[in-house]
Amino acid sequence: MGHGGNVIQELITDHREVEEFFGRIEALPPGSAERKNLCDQATIELVRHSVAEEAYLYPAVREHLTDGDALADKEIEDHSRAERIMKDLEGLQADDPQFDMLMAQLTSEIRSHVADEEQNLFPKMEAACPADALMDLGEKVRRAKKMAPTRPHPSAPDTPPANKLLAPGVGLVDRMRDALTGRGKER
Repeated sequence: MGHGGNVIQELITDHREVEEFFGRIEALPPGSAERKNLCDQATIELVRHSVAEEAYLYPAVREHLTDGDALADKEIEDHSRAERIMKDLEGLQADDPQFDMLMAQLTSEIRSHVADEEQNLFPKMEAACPADALMDLGEKVRRAKKMAPTRPHPSAPDTPPANKLLAPGVGLVDRMRDALTGRGKER
C-alpha cells in the first residue's frame, strides 16, 4: 500500500505498516536480535506518525468536530502512554527480561489506539471535514513525517505551535544519530 491521498488514507497506510512490524516481531523467538531492529523500525514510524497527527490532524479534529477537544486530548494521551513505553524500550536489547513485556504493552496500546481512530475518529472526520481539506491535511502530514523526530521524546510539547517549531530540529538530530548508528535499517 503506497502513501498518498487524503489524511485518513495516509494514516491508515501508516497503521498497516506498523502492524506489519508488530507481526514480524511476534513471529520471531524471544531474545532474537532482529526483534530489537524491528522494534526500532516500528518506533521510528510510530514517532513520525504521532508527531504529524499532533501537528495537523488533532488541530483539525478540534476545529471540525463538536466533541473535538475531548477526542484530540484522548488521542494525545494515547500517544503519551505509547511514547513512554517506546522510551523504555529504546535502552533495552531483545534479550533483556523487560523487552518482551514492554513490547507486548506497546503492541496492545497501539492496536487499541489504531482501532479507536479507524472506527471512531476517522469516520467522524470524513463526515465533518470537506474532501479538499482532508487532501490538504494528507499533504501536510506527509511533509511533517519527513521532518519529524525518529526517537521518542516524552517531555517534548505535543500541541501547536511549540510542537511544530521544535520537531524539525529534533528530527534532524535524531536522523543524524540514526545514520551514525545504523538504527532502524534493515540488516
